Amino acid sequence: MPTHLRQRPVAPAAPAPGPSPDAPRARLLSRLDTKGSPYLFLAPFYVVFAVFGLFPLGYTAWVSLHSWSMSGKGSFIGFDNYTELFADPDFWNALFNTLGMLALATVPQLFIALVLAGLLNQKLRATTLLRMGVLLPIVTSVAAVGIVFSQIFDRDAGMANGLLGLVGVHPIDWRADKWSSWLAISTMVNWRWTGYNALIYLAAMQSIPRELYEAADIDGAGRMRQLWSITVPMIRPAVIFTVISSTIAGMQLFTEPLIFGQGNYAISGGTLHQFQTLSMYMFEKAFRDFDYGYGSAVAWMIFLVIMLLTLINFLVVRRAK
Repeated sequence: MPTHLRQRPVAPAAPAPGPSPDAPRARLLSRLDTKGSPYLFLAPFYVVFAVFGLFPLGYTAWVSLHSWSMSGKGSFIGFDNYTELFADPDFWNALFNTLGMLALATVPQLFIALVLAGLLNQKLRATTLLRMGVLLPIVTSVAAVGIVFSQIFDRDAGMANGLLGLVGVHPIDWRADKWSSWLAISTMVNWRWTGYNALIYLAAMQSIPRELYEAADIDGAGRMRQLWSITVPMIRPAVIFTVISSTIAGMQLFTEPLIFGQGNYAISGGTLHQFQTLSMYMFEKAFRDFDYGYGSAVAWMIFLVIMLLTLINFLVVRRAK
């Protein structure tokens, strides 16, 4: 009996998958994630900077254009506060003091930090301990530093005069003259910030290829020649950073001279304003004499001087060979 095989019916082919209705939305989210995420992550910084940086800056400029005392806002006086400021000998004296202490504190500080970093970059025993040791002055409270150094530079019982007496130098009244008070205050600043700058230089030196130093050794270059011909050019970005940050900190010098002054004339920088800085002068006008308009004008002048010095330092260091 013949057998008839029946062909199975073929199921119709499934339609090809078309584009998902969610595809445009997914592409949009992916694009926003790629393009917008960096701005979203940066936004908190700029919001905080606008609230605590730009707004006080603009508000201070507004106050400086008014006659503003403790009783409140007075009349709009335009640039009268600035005109009075340019004719104020105390302002120019404070600016001169600030620049003098800035030079005494910044130049030796950065040079010593560079040499110290070069020494810490050598193969030494207990390297980590030595590197951490240079950070100890940063940990110390600035108030404690000021009190200790005020005792060291005391006229009658200070250690500085004691050491000078061993070599036959008469006791110095460190608070009486400009040069002596500048030197004492600059010593405080140098002691506190030299180690910090040294570690920045050391971190930059770690990225310099060792082959350069080995080649210099073969050529007979000494350590100082290697420092100036290899190390300094290779860490120029770090040098620019430390120069700018030290300039800004030096122009805002306040706590060290205030503690060094002591007594009723502390905010005045001595009886003859011999070590009064711009920040102290601003504080004196705004919060002791309650002339907020004039104090705001001083604050804006500090800002402009900082911007000018920063620009000069940046151009000089960047062009230096």
